[in-house]
Amino acid sequence: MEYRRVGQSGLVVSELSFGAGTFGGAGELFGAWGDTGVEQAKTIVGLCMDAGITLFDTADVYSAGASEEVLGAALEGRRDDVLISTKASLPTGDGPFDAGSSRSRLIRAVELALRRLRTDRIDLFQLHAFDARTPIDEVLGTLDLLQRQGKIRYTGVSNFSGWQLMKSRAIAERQRFSRYVAHQVYYSLIGRDYEWELMPLAAEEGVGALVWSPLGWGRLTGKVRRGQPIPEGSRLHATAAAGPPVDDDVLFSVVDVLAAIAEETGRTVPQVALNWLLRRPTVSSVIIGARDEHQLRDNLGAVGWELDPEQIARLDVVSARDAPYPYFPYRRQAAFAQLNPPLV
Repeated sequence: MEYRRVGQSGLVVSELSFGAGTFGGAGELFGAWGDTGVEQAKTIVGLCMDAGITLFDTADVYSAGASEEVLGAALEGRRDDVLISTKASLPTGDGPFDAGSSRSRLIRAVELALRRLRTDRIDLFQLHAFDARTPIDEVLGTLDLLQRQGKIRYTGVSNFSGWQLMKSRAIAERQRFSRYVAHQVYYSLIGRDYEWELMPLAAEEGVGALVWSPLGWGRLTGKVRRGQPIPEGSRLHATAAAGPPVDDDVLFSVVDVLAAIAEETGRTVPQVALNWLLRRPTVSSVIIGARDEHQLRDNLGAVGWELDPEQIARLDVVSARDAPYPYFPYRRQAAFAQLNPPLV
């Protein structure tokens, strides 16, 4: 396991981190992800730590807080050996104070998360979505207060657009607040939109990417294949509509190449897909999940080796898609590209 700085901050994390979305199993969506209880979670956490994983990620919306509760119980006695990341802002109820990033909402969300996680601090606290109703300086001022109180150590965001992240960092600099160091983003071989705007911004501003759903919402497990029905046990039957969209032709073309490279390397399809992501610019950590020990051990096999340049090139080509405007001229026209060479 390698360890990387998150952007230009002093926060150092393992190249693979563990996402506890499968912990708890409450509700239709998260119940389909997994229903890991405390005892099984202890085993999974132990396997992660033995492999060198130091960062465990969760959120208040995961199983209505049950994910945080299970993770906190599983880390009992081990808290000082790991980093905990959690998120808030998405709705956790129907009440007027159950969503967003207002001062009262964030303070309450952090207090509840600390209680559920059985800890006195959150190592990385992230806004799960941009709240257009709350002034950015109010959000940043609240996070600054929580940092000065020692309840959170670093701050980040998730699912922000480029202008939202850049404006937030600019206001933070002007007001002398801590700037966001991490951006938790969707990025996979079948979803490379992160590269158009957010990756160049991250490289320029020193923001580290924490990648969620690196296997394309469960589509790059090797079990979803061309001309075959989705396997009976796949969570896609219940969750596909809630996840990132993907064209089936794109998916199956990528899976065909992944399967070929997996055979060449003696690895599995998920291991190849994860290894490709670990070599991408600005990626600080790739968040893996697992419903059981078998899935976890397989995903952990993504580290400790590297794809060769020819294999990376094949994956780059099969997964490449035309950029939307205003980005496509910088890929198609030499004059644009000369002024702004791509990172990848």
